[in-house]
Amino acid sequence: MFRPALPTTRIGSALALFELIFHATVRNIRKSNGNAIVGLLVSIAQSLVGIGVMLLMFSLIGRSVGTQVRGDFILYIMSGIFSFMTHSKTIKAVSGADGPTSAIMKHAPMNTIVSVSAAALSALYLQTLSAGVILFGYHALWTPIYIDQPVGVAAMYLLSWSSGIGIGLIFKAVTPWAPDFFTVATTAYTRANMVFSGKMFVANQTPMYILSVFIWNPLFHCIDQTRGFMFLNYEPRYTSALYPVITTFVLIVIGLMGERYTEKHISASWSAKR
Repeated sequence: MFRPALPTTRIGSALALFELIFHATVRNIRKSNGNAIVGLLVSIAQSLVGIGVMLLMFSLIGRSVGTQVRGDFILYIMSGIFSFMTHSKTIKAVSGADGPTSAIMKHAPMNTIVSVSAAALSALYLQTLSAGVILFGYHALWTPIYIDQPVGVAAMYLLSWSSGIGIGLIFKAVTPWAPDFFTVATTAYTRANMVFSGKMFVANQTPMYILSVFIWNPLFHCIDQTRGFMFLNYEPRYTSALYPVITTFVLIVIGLMGERYTEKHISASWSAKR
């Protein structure tokens, strides 16, 4: 007799969907850590550790900022770390998002698109907030920073995040068929990206026989293009902003198709394999 009032217009349906994604995103953020401040501090600490490791590596191998780009060396390191962390965290979040056999899917408004969107947005929120805090701290406490084209930098950062969504969707679609294998494959891919992302060097100063090993990676293009937008004296010659856009679109389409196929064949007993 008592039924909830359902939206009858497209605008009302869209608003209801956005509200559901918002609440699911908040749930994802709080699921990783019950305390929002602690969760942010953990994300900041992970980024700072990555920056510290990069500084240590460059100090050991004797690479100076002059051999990379003419600009702030710390900002050069951050440009790679932030995109890499966002890309990797998004892959992990999307590939591990709630699927058709999850308990939360028993609630009628919930679906896979909402869970994937919430996972991706929660990763973007945490990584963007931690990057903003670190940049502000460096700007206020150490030295003022200057970014040549901030809009371009932001676009490449979002492209790194979007490519992570596409790759994460593919891993999410195939994982139920062989959970143990593809869980290890997902971890192996994110670890391999520590090298193949190219965050430790720039494409312009890399020999072609080495560059050919990295050029397939959309994150490599995103990071190199980020440095082109960030620094006035660096102009990328071997990477393109169009390649990761096309690759991301193709990955998302394939991932959605694979996820749809998996949904049609998945059963509740599959969750027992995990």
